[in-house]
Amino acid sequence: MPLAQLMTSAALAARLQQPDLLILDCRFALDDPRYGQRSFASGHIPGAQFADLEQDLSGPVQTGVTGRHPLPAPDALLERLRQWGLNQNSEVVLYDDGPGAFAARAWWLLAWLGKRDGVYLLDGGLKAWRTAGQALSQDQPSRPRGDFSGEPDEHLVISAEQLQQRLGQPQLTLLDARALPRFRGDVEPLDPVAGHIPGAQCAAFNDNLDGDGHFLRSEPLRQRFAAQLGPRPASELVAYCGSGVTACHNLFALCLAGYPLAPLYAGSWSEWITDPARPVATGD
Repeated sequence: MPLAQLMTSAALAARLQQPDLLILDCRFALDDPRYGQRSFASGHIPGAQFADLEQDLSGPVQTGVTGRHPLPAPDALLERLRQWGLNQNSEVVLYDDGPGAFAARAWWLLAWLGKRDGVYLLDGGLKAWRTAGQALSQDQPSRPRGDFSGEPDEHLVISAEQLQQRLGQPQLTLLDARALPRFRGDVEPLDPVAGHIPGAQCAAFNDNLDGDGHFLRSEPLRQRFAAQLGPRPASELVAYCGSGVTACHNLFALCLAGYPLAPLYAGSWSEWITDPARPVATGD
């Protein structure tokens, strides 16, 4: 079974009564941390649970040490997943407003803990659900506690120190999921230092989507990433972004394209710049 899977709104609507289906609403706004909770309360896909990026899908920020969205402690995340009702054999559908970045973060965390079967992103997110004329609910769902157990796969993460040691190696492909102006250092709305990690390529995550916010099919995605890999092996690819969120969108898209799940530099740019000794590049 492919690691990265999409589900259409019609397919999800047909499965809503499935007893072991877990739906997570991952809506969030970086400039308004309460946006997701408010949006969930005003209307969500029936049966969905709310997964907050900062409270559930990230760990505590340590100023000057971590990035803006450090990985959650595995035990804390496992406990939250069980509270939401996740079982070993559950099907999971993840969504946000549409682009899929926050849903992809949840997908990556599940893969990190070993849940790699039956996990889907809702293609087009809540925007597609609404466009399809599907209903929303304001009910607060209650599910039996789940029994999911897992362990973090350390092969899926790379530290700042490990990445710094690999900079300049000819086999490394380092993909930055931020938009080109932020990659170049022309603007930086979120972090105190602008630019990118030396040797990185800009691979803006929005380019994984078509004009309607749906993921591109596997072949155009493969062409996109093949151009950035060039002759280098996919096994040497590392993904990062501003804080370890939108990079997961690229990792999901890479898997859709048939590539193996590559490591995430989870601290990403916002962690990289906490140490002034780490090199910084600007421009193309």
